[in-house]
Amino acid sequence: MYSITPLPIQLDGRLHTPTAHFRYTEPRFQLGGSKLLKAIRSALQSSRGSPDTVNTAITPSCHTGAEEEELTWDANTVTLSAGGILLKRWDLRTEGQPVQCACIGWFEQSSTVFASSAARSGSYADEEEVLDGILPDPNERPTFGPFSRQTRDSKPQNDPGSRSRAVFIFLRSIGKVYVLNGLEYTFHLPFIVRNAWALSPHGIMLQRFLDSNELEEAKSSGDEPLPTLFTMINPFSEAAMVGLGYAIKGGLPVALEDVEPEKTSSSIPAQEEVLWVSSRSSEPTDQLFVTLDKTAQTVTLWRYIFVHSKSASSSIIHGSTSRLPAKHRRSMSSPLSPRRTSLHHTNISFELPAEPPLASLPGKPPSLTAAVPMASIVPGAVPDVSWASHPANVKSSRPSLGSVARADLPFNIDKAGFSSTKETSSFIDPIENARMRPAYCVDKLYSTTLSKKDCDSWWDITFGIYDRRWDGEKERTQFALCLPWTSKATIIPLTKTKEKRVVAEAPVQVIAVSVAAMKILRPGIDDLLLVKPDGTLAVLSYGYHEFPLDAQMTGAISGLKAGVESSVALSRRHVLESTRVTINLLPIIPHVQQVLLTLAMVLPLTEFSVLHHRFLSRWSTRRYAQDEETLDDICGAIVGFLGLDMAERAPPTSSNPWDTLCNSPTAKRFANDIALRKLNFPRPQMAEDPPIHHKSVHKHHSSVLVGLHHLGQCFLLSTDRHKALMKLVPTICQLAYVVRPEWADYWKRLFPDVSGAWRSPQKTVPTNVDEQLPIWPTDVFSNLFGRINNSDWNKPTVDSWHLILPKGTPPSFAFGRQDPLVRYHQVTAIYDALADSKESTRKRAEVALRLLIRTGDGGYDLLNRLPIGLAMPLHEGIRTCQVSPAGEWNTAAYQFIGRDDLAENGASTSEALFTSGYRTVKDYVLPTFSRKSMNEHFEEARKAVIGELAAVTGMELGMEDYITTRFSQDKRLEEIGRILCSSHVPVIKVVERTALNELDQAKEYQHYALRIAERTLALPPGRALHTFGCVEVVTKEAYSIPKIEYSVRIQPQNQLITPEPGKIPLECSSWGEFHNGVAAGLRISPSATGVQSSWIKFNKPSELTPQHAGFLYALGLAGHLREMLTWHTFAYLTPKHDHTSIAILLGLSAANVGTSNRHVTKLIAVHTPALLPTPGVDLNIPLITQAAGLSGLGLLYMGTRNRRMAEVCLSQISRRDLVQPDLSNEYREAYTYSTALAFGMIMLGKGSDVPADLAILSRLRVLIHGESHTLDPSKNIKPTFDLSLTSPAASMALGLMYLRTNRRDIADILTIPDTIVALDRIQPNFLMIRAIARALIMWDDIAPTEDWLNAQIPHVIKKAVDGGKQKLSVPESFDLAYWNIIAGCCFALALKYAGSARQEASYFVLRYYDIFSRMAYTNTAAFEHRIKRAAVRDGLNLISISLSMIIAGSGDIHVLRRLRYAFGMHNPPLRYGTHVAIHMSIGLLFLGGGRYTLGTSDAAIAAMVVAFFPRFNQVSSDNKSYLQALRHLWVLAVEPRCLIARDVDTKEVVFLPVKIKLKDGNESGTTQLVMPTLVPDIDKIQSLRVDTPRYWPFYINIVNLPFHKEALLKNQTLFVKRRTAFLSYMEDPKGSRSLFVRSGSSAGDAAVLDFPQLKNADTHPATDLHRFISSYSNDPFFLAFADHFCREESDTDDEKLFFAYCYATLHDSILQDKPRTIQIHLTLYRHRRMSIYSPEMVLAHQDLKFSHEFYTKIFDRRFSGRAENNPRPSLLRESTLRSGLYELEGKLESVHEQATFGSMLRRYARGSEIPLFELGTESSDMSRALAWYLQRNSIPTSSVLLILSTLADNSRSRCLQQPPPQGTTASGILEEGIKEVVQKAGSQLTSSVGTGWSLRCVDEIMDAWEHGKANAEAAAQAAVQMTGIEATG
Repeated sequence: MYSITPLPIQLDGRLHTPTAHFRYTEPRFQLGGSKLLKAIRSALQSSRGSPDTVNTAITPSCHTGAEEEELTWDANTVTLSAGGILLKRWDLRTEGQPVQCACIGWFEQSSTVFASSAARSGSYADEEEVLDGILPDPNERPTFGPFSRQTRDSKPQNDPGSRSRAVFIFLRSIGKVYVLNGLEYTFHLPFIVRNAWALSPHGIMLQRFLDSNELEEAKSSGDEPLPTLFTMINPFSEAAMVGLGYAIKGGLPVALEDVEPEKTSSSIPAQEEVLWVSSRSSEPTDQLFVTLDKTAQTVTLWRYIFVHSKSASSSIIHGSTSRLPAKHRRSMSSPLSPRRTSLHHTNISFELPAEPPLASLPGKPPSLTAAVPMASIVPGAVPDVSWASHPANVKSSRPSLGSVARADLPFNIDKAGFSSTKETSSFIDPIENARMRPAYCVDKLYSTTLSKKDCDSWWDITFGIYDRRWDGEKERTQFALCLPWTSKATIIPLTKTKEKRVVAEAPVQVIAVSVAAMKILRPGIDDLLLVKPDGTLAVLSYGYHEFPLDAQMTGAISGLKAGVESSVALSRRHVLESTRVTINLLPIIPHVQQVLLTLAMVLPLTEFSVLHHRFLSRWSTRRYAQDEETLDDICGAIVGFLGLDMAERAPPTSSNPWDTLCNSPTAKRFANDIALRKLNFPRPQMAEDPPIHHKSVHKHHSSVLVGLHHLGQCFLLSTDRHKALMKLVPTICQLAYVVRPEWADYWKRLFPDVSGAWRSPQKTVPTNVDEQLPIWPTDVFSNLFGRINNSDWNKPTVDSWHLILPKGTPPSFAFGRQDPLVRYHQVTAIYDALADSKESTRKRAEVALRLLIRTGDGGYDLLNRLPIGLAMPLHEGIRTCQVSPAGEWNTAAYQFIGRDDLAENGASTSEALFTSGYRTVKDYVLPTFSRKSMNEHFEEARKAVIGELAAVTGMELGMEDYITTRFSQDKRLEEIGRILCSSHVPVIKVVERTALNELDQAKEYQHYALRIAERTLALPPGRALHTFGCVEVVTKEAYSIPKIEYSVRIQPQNQLITPEPGKIPLECSSWGEFHNGVAAGLRISPSATGVQSSWIKFNKPSELTPQHAGFLYALGLAGHLREMLTWHTFAYLTPKHDHTSIAILLGLSAANVGTSNRHVTKLIAVHTPALLPTPGVDLNIPLITQAAGLSGLGLLYMGTRNRRMAEVCLSQISRRDLVQPDLSNEYREAYTYSTALAFGMIMLGKGSDVPADLAILSRLRVLIHGESHTLDPSKNIKPTFDLSLTSPAASMALGLMYLRTNRRDIADILTIPDTIVALDRIQPNFLMIRAIARALIMWDDIAPTEDWLNAQIPHVIKKAVDGGKQKLSVPESFDLAYWNIIAGCCFALALKYAGSARQEASYFVLRYYDIFSRMAYTNTAAFEHRIKRAAVRDGLNLISISLSMIIAGSGDIHVLRRLRYAFGMHNPPLRYGTHVAIHMSIGLLFLGGGRYTLGTSDAAIAAMVVAFFPRFNQVSSDNKSYLQALRHLWVLAVEPRCLIARDVDTKEVVFLPVKIKLKDGNESGTTQLVMPTLVPDIDKIQSLRVDTPRYWPFYINIVNLPFHKEALLKNQTLFVKRRTAFLSYMEDPKGSRSLFVRSGSSAGDAAVLDFPQLKNADTHPATDLHRFISSYSNDPFFLAFADHFCREESDTDDEKLFFAYCYATLHDSILQDKPRTIQIHLTLYRHRRMSIYSPEMVLAHQDLKFSHEFYTKIFDRRFSGRAENNPRPSLLRESTLRSGLYELEGKLESVHEQATFGSMLRRYARGSEIPLFELGTESSDMSRALAWYLQRNSIPTSSVLLILSTLADNSRSRCLQQPPPQGTTASGILEEGIKEVVQKAGSQLTSSVGTGWSLRCVDEIMDAWEHGKANAEAAAQAAVQMTGIEATG
């Protein structure tokens, strides 16, 4: 019987400050006084303010290298340390309050809380509302384009949140949370916190201090005291009561009255004090806490559970609050944290009540509801009636609140509401209504009564949770409660039922005075450390199995505290200080742990505990050293446990230092090194042959053997485990010799040097053989080969040892569910996936890849450690996935298969276009740039000194690599920068007129300067288009806005002329500066980061300027004004600066376009009298500001069909006070257009036949054509509106309302007159607007054809104009109408084909551009011609914009030439509006530097109509005809549709063909473009495909995979991966420099891989290799490999051969783009060059054989894709593997021919023993070769050969002795038959990879049998002769 002896341990530790527990002692006598005085005394007594008291809390550490974190605090200071290193210190003296307690735990954090809560509280963030009861129709055409919808849909949502580590500090009245990521929070406390504990998974539990007066009052009134336990889960929610009176069933809390009514209880009694809380894991059996009732002397164990939002039920809330006494319900009115930092909560879904709480209504008493603040149930809390009146939607996020002005800060924050009381009643904040919903619920598990002494010394009671594991039936956890006075530890087993309930089973008593749960014996599982009454230690593990410890330290141990991981604080008797020590008896070596895990799975619990103790005892003799010899210790323990005799090998003793060194482990590791082969090593010591076991066999002997064998098979799957396996194999063989010697033969073949002799089968004890074990063991190589070769192959079970255990003895499961053979199971599952014959090649590879990535470390660890033979099927599967990957994989999968391009495309990273100072990787590898000269450096320094270097022109795009690729053929972008730059002095050439005197010449130069200045003022609108969105990151510095340069340089005189002061009116320059600010602000991309309200406020000048107003407007257009805080907005609007007011109103509306934001609506209403209840009130607001407000209203309600807002705008079109012009309404035309366009935007495309729309239609008809009655002059009836104002405005409003409806009846309202009389009644330019409006309605009819255009022109007008071409007179009305209609139709055509770059549309408009240009630039003195030229000039302005709209962003050079010519015209006829049109056309042509274009959604069409409305201002100060600020609304129509290809390795922009499949309506087709390029509308794109031989292909399926479309909308950069054998299209446009072309001279490199040999060449192949490789690949692995292994210099032929082989390997890898094969080729080279006598030779040959068999028999059939008609080449050539295998077998054949080998083979075949030879001798080498030969040919074991030999002899004698048909006389045929039977039978009794036992080897074995029989007969004859001689003698 094995006796358990104490395990010696050395306890060396550091002094540990004992934790000072707070002990509250009741006063011994009652003092008198009032209730107030008693309350003050009680509060003062509860303070822990003594500065001498030091408290410590120990928790597991999250820092690397430290086991525990230590939180220490006194009255003023809190410190956090880990591993003895100070991490953080908080000094709280300034708070003026003592620290009550502190703890460290986890808090729930949500990114949206901190990122956007501030913006949402006081900013104009998106707030979509459904007004008027109108819900959006999902089948309705969307108003906005795909990019706008994506932006709206991707608004920050309430994410589930993440856990953050935090320190919680509680003072008397406030609490502080210091999150370790740097954030800080402060909140008020309504009570004094007695203590706090961390909970799992996050949050803290608080227990308030219980006043004795409160207990007396409750006792006298008969009510229960109020609860004392609360929880908090994040910094923004109030503390909630614990859900009481519930059972937890199915993982969710259930009211007890619903389960067991008799167990219903009100709550945890207030007298219950929490003693201990567990927060280590999220397992249900670990979420426990213990309370103590001192009055009843009972201790109770509770289980707590976190209540998720979806699982919270109303019964919880009502059950936990309805039982409170009415007296306490009436005292609730104050929130817990009036100074809370935010009310935003992201993890709870709330049920909003239909009406506000009764407590918030006037005249109603407060009641306890779900919205009751926790402070109101606490006596002594100060009432705060402001809770009921606070706006419910107030949110604020201030991460850190200091102590300054703490008294008034909460009041100010809570009352900083920005909405009226009306809104408060209609919107209730979820947090306000969730205040007392429990976040945690508890369930009572166990309760027991304590003795009086144990109850009085409660601070010495210790607890612990240990042994949480699967025991074979259920999850089980042991909870220990140790009572020191009674010296008993109660062990309570906790199990989890199928219903997920935790049940406490019958407790077990153990003698102990203190306990602590620690990790001592098992990884990941706690054990229980006990202190016995005699002061000794013991470990309780596996339930109740005790391991006594011999603690070698002075003094008896009295107690344990703060056990964390493997450390604990020990208290000793009569010693004040405690000592923190570490007790760790767990081996950290992975393979030793695997052995322990395996033994735990094959042995019952009792036997395993004995074996484990044996191991620890042996290990303790070496002081628990963590080294490789630990495996020897456990092997010795196994042998001793099974009762086997193992001769201990004595260490070699020698006085010679050389012999000592040669016998060291270091020498063994380098025994096979080539450099050490010539050294004269002493002969190593021979392995001892284990003795024959004649005793009875242990009942678990076979179980241990099977487990270790399977573990050995698992070690074979990891090359780094082979050395450990060599140490384990002798033990396996020793066990196998006893019960199944054939298994020992199997292992000796693999490792011939680690076991003893080749034993004879006759030495086996027959009674010990276990017949349940198969003759030949499981072989992992043959098992896996059979799986992929045949999917129906019989798969042997791996974990079958439980079948061998005696019945009724289950495994111990000492380590739970931890699998020791996890690697075996993983590889088997992957091979099963690859062998599935029901799936295609690609699908099998995909499933295998998914399993491989799940194995840990992303699959790299398993793949890199597998032998190459077993890894090649996996590599081939990865190659299949690499060639044809799926589109829905994650980033890790793409990176694993080497498709970094797809991984980058799916990573949602920002576009890497803005690379200031950035150089590509290729520039570093192959520098293509020249160094700067000294003169260039000096020039840069000079510019930096004088400030020129920092000057901003506003034309900086910051996209050099993109620009050089997109427009690489010329310098068109540089020319655009010169044209549109307004900060440089322009240069003009004038004809020198010598006849003028100096004064007249100066006047003429001034005229030139004013004309150029007028053109300069028109540049910013064009510059805004060109530089849109080129700044992605905004710095914290002030934003620079370029100046406007009005000077001009006259050439050839080279005079700088500056306009005279006052020549440029202030109003003109102010609007120029406004546009300049807009252009500067629009450089900031809509997706730019860093634009916050504080940054906007930082850029505000001391006095408002038009330039800053334009900047604000630009931020609004880009959507950044959503971040502006409300009070910042008021600061801008209060001064009533016209430009700023317009910018704010339009900017906020554009930032919230289509959202119906009520805050912005209120802001607009204040500036728009039409929205007020009394529209006639005079607000002293300029009409231009009112126009901007109404335009903003249209933007804000775009496409919403809001009847109220539409009615307001419609009524303002015919505003009565604007009928007659006067000085007060000089902007009446602009106002009318603004209101009409606003109406059109609100009703955009929503026109229908409903009565409301018909009424609107009737009113619009009147506004277009006039009132029905005729005005009789005699009656003096005045018109109610001015038809010249309302007709064009209402026409455009009607067109927008019925956009795309194709309603012919509506279009007929806008019929163009066809008579001269009718045409003379309206202005000619009105016809242009009518043509546009008609086309908007009849959208589908628009086509770039002459037929469509002629259909828009009345026949009479068309006929008259055609007659004019034949020199006939044309009426002026017809002529003007014709040109205006043509211009309007071109604009309508441009609206439909905007951004499409359709050639037929652009050519159509271009033709009319040329026609109009010729007409506009003609010069005739006739007045009629001048009128016509003005009309044509206006039409040309619109057509130039139309032309650029169609090809927006394309940079078409032909159009640029025409516009460049128009830009150079600065004659007097070209006014400001013409310049604006030309500059905007140029900007549109290069929109956003060529990265953006225009969309064609309803919103985009409306924005373009407004921005390019055909009313061009005459001067820069003109806003009377049209509001200039609306010219920038094109931003709302912009879409980033430039598809850019970027090399994923070098990050450079590349040319790349892409195939795009489109579908427009019922038409579909495919087009091929070359990236970078603009692509069609994303909604029309079906798929994108990159399929070119130079780059890895990929396919973006936009239709079927929504996330592909989302990714494309977020980022238009497609990362591509170039194949290593090709150059990019920029470097090699024709493909003549690919590696396939250049590799002709290296055609012999592939032969080097098959037959490594030196070539006679004049130059080494590695000449100029670095440049050669870097040209085709930027992979640093290739470059490093070439530098180290492809060198030219070498000293020996072996080195030359190796370098040549490495070069051939590198060349092949680059040529086929397969870098993974380099390591494989090097491994193959090592196998080929390995010595035949190497101990690893057998494994190397088996590895190579597996690869060869796989490629010859399986690859083409199951992996090549040939079955799906999609074949691909293999990673390794079959010829390479065949030649390598041929070389190894050639070495074997050379040994096979030796006589010594033949003799050994014959001895083995006859079953004779082959003795153990001395290492280093020829016989020892032959013994190794025999193992290789047997393994290579799959020859059965000697015991099987003996049986086959006997059967063959019997068959031969039986058949030859009998006549036919029972026998035969043909001995030759009989021998052939016997040979075939022997071969078939032997093959069934062994394992093989591919080819089994060959007939040639059968012949050799049968010859050995015959030779043995001949020798036996000769010996018998000799024996007879000797007997006769002796008899004769």
